[in-house]
Amino acid sequence: MADRTLENGAQATGEGRRLLALPGIAAIVGALITAGLSFAVLMGVTPIDPDYTTTLTLIGLNLAFILLLIALITREIHRIVMARRTGKAAARLHIRIVALFSLVAAIPALMVAIIASVTLDIGLDRWFEIRTKVIINSSLSIAEAYVNENARNLQDTTLSMAYDLDANRTLYGLDRTGFRARMSQHLVGRGLDHAALIRGDGSSIMQADSQADFPMPAPPIEAVRTAGDGLPVLIEPRIRNIIGAIVKLREIDDAYLYTIRAVDPEVIKARQIVRANTDEYRALESNRLTTQVAFALAYLGVTLIVVLSAIWTGIALADRLVRPIRQLIGAADEVATGNLNVAVPVRASDGDVGSLADTFNNMILELKSQRNELIGAKDLIDERRRFSEAVLSGVTAGVIGVERDGAISIVNRSAERMLAIRGDAALGRRLPELLPHIGRVFEIARETGREVYREQVTFFRGGSERTFDVQVTLEEAGIGDGGESYVVTVDDITDLVSAQRSSAWADVARRIAHEIKNPLTPIQLSAERIRRRFGGVITEDREVFEQCTQTIIRQVGDIGRMVDEFSAFARMPKPDMQTIDLREPLREASFLVEVSRPDIAFTRDLGAEALTGTFDARLLSQAFGNLIKNASEAIEAAERESGAKGEILIRAARRGGDIVVEVIDNGKGLPRENRQRLLEPYMTTREKGTGLGLAIVKKIVEDHGGRLELHDAPEAFHGGRGAMIRIVLPAASAAGANGRKSEKAENGV
Repeated sequence: MADRTLENGAQATGEGRRLLALPGIAAIVGALITAGLSFAVLMGVTPIDPDYTTTLTLIGLNLAFILLLIALITREIHRIVMARRTGKAAARLHIRIVALFSLVAAIPALMVAIIASVTLDIGLDRWFEIRTKVIINSSLSIAEAYVNENARNLQDTTLSMAYDLDANRTLYGLDRTGFRARMSQHLVGRGLDHAALIRGDGSSIMQADSQADFPMPAPPIEAVRTAGDGLPVLIEPRIRNIIGAIVKLREIDDAYLYTIRAVDPEVIKARQIVRANTDEYRALESNRLTTQVAFALAYLGVTLIVVLSAIWTGIALADRLVRPIRQLIGAADEVATGNLNVAVPVRASDGDVGSLADTFNNMILELKSQRNELIGAKDLIDERRRFSEAVLSGVTAGVIGVERDGAISIVNRSAERMLAIRGDAALGRRLPELLPHIGRVFEIARETGREVYREQVTFFRGGSERTFDVQVTLEEAGIGDGGESYVVTVDDITDLVSAQRSSAWADVARRIAHEIKNPLTPIQLSAERIRRRFGGVITEDREVFEQCTQTIIRQVGDIGRMVDEFSAFARMPKPDMQTIDLREPLREASFLVEVSRPDIAFTRDLGAEALTGTFDARLLSQAFGNLIKNASEAIEAAERESGAKGEILIRAARRGGDIVVEVIDNGKGLPRENRQRLLEPYMTTREKGTGLGLAIVKKIVEDHGGRLELHDAPEAFHGGRGAMIRIVLPAASAAGANGRKSEKAENGV
């Protein structure tokens, strides 16, 4: 769909460009024809006379075509500039090509126009130089002198002949034939072609016999009238090579002598040509400025037409070159956005660029095919990955995929929760840097090259010391893989180890209670009996005797109490669960310790909301009492060292579906190393402690479905000095609590 849209858009654009190109082609053809016609008319090679009106008309036509071409070029330039401003593909290349074509076309045309203008100016100047004028005037003078000389000769001959005819007036009156013969003799003797006597109205009286090959022309009546004044009149040759003269006879009434003599026709023809050229030259000279302006405008018009036509042609050629490049760039931009459903339209007239477009289309088809294959492979990989993630997310153990260089590639949810890390932040980081303890095991496994390597590590995670079972499994590299990889499996076995130790200590406690408690009673009874029986008899060292017996009795009592604690730890009663408000056992336990330790400041923050849950009030009161008692003893130890006043903060609140109880003191605090071992039986940091207090508390909390956490005091409490014991217990739901309250109300409770 996208490729058809691109091709249809390109076709629509091409058709639009062709429609827009038609006015330009028509304007160029019309302008060139008008310019050629103007030049031909001004050169005089056409039957059209290049007069003032014709010249202005031609200039107007050329100017109209020039303005049309300027408008078309301005439109094209505006379109190109707007394309450049809008960031259209190949706009900068388009501008460069248009500028290059315009310069290449305009510079030669302008140079030719300048040279032609200079040549024209120099030619006209030479045309109108003085030497040219002298030559033309001399030629005309020579022709005129020749004609005038023949005319004067004819005039003299005619006057002499007229005197002779006047002298023979009597012969004219008596013998007309003789008079005609006399005229014929003069005709031959004087070298005339024709001679005749005419009247004042131009009619012929008599004509001498002539051997001329042309008839005698009729006398011009105007010349006859002029000759009536008594002066001889010459008839100049105009369209024929003959000259004539008319003289009025003095002795004969109303008689005029009319003579004709032929001259060289070539001289007359040359005279006519020289005269015509002289008249034309003088007309041109008088109209020199107008002629120069007309030729200059003609040259300017032709030059502008040629330059503008070349520029428009350059723009059209640039459009033709840029169009396929622009389509290629547009298609490449579509491909860059991920759309491979594009195709560049290819035309036979595109040439090498068309071959490039065809190659581009083939490349897109190959890319599309390869992308489809990659998408199919990716879908398969994603399906397998989702299956693997589903499997990994359902595994309780933490699974970490590690490359050979130690970079983390996979982290499942159990690993995130167990190791308190974020999967997205861990990906790509090196395992030894993110988790040094587990990284050490990984380094050992990588160096040894064993397929499976297992080790237990203990470190702090989530604010408490945890024990993890770490197993590193080597995955062999497949074909095409970059190298070997490893799968690190992490199991949190803290509770398992603690439970094993608690179970072992409970079994030891039962055995100790059984083995030790049996002889304690006879020992105590025997010591008391010795003191009663021999107390009055022994007089020597009696104080020593009393002290020893008292010591035996007291130590046996201490051992008995210790054995009782062992027995209590080994036989923890099952909790009697009831719905209670947890704030009551907290208040009771804290009050009992507060009464015995008035030197410590107690602060309770139990909130106004009821902390309802299903608990054994007696066991939890015992657990809270142990924690508060341990806090007071830690404060006592710290007071001996620093003398600071002790303070215990007891706070409880509901957080989501849990009830969180925190006992915070500013005592000596908890050790950093082996902190979790304090929850094991017989682990204590006090001199006289049995190490069963926190173990019993942990057992009670776990029996209630909760957990016990050991932390340092928060910074807001005495600058972080001391310890914070946190108990997290499940709270009763609102619906369950309301149901139990209703049940108690019905039972009258």
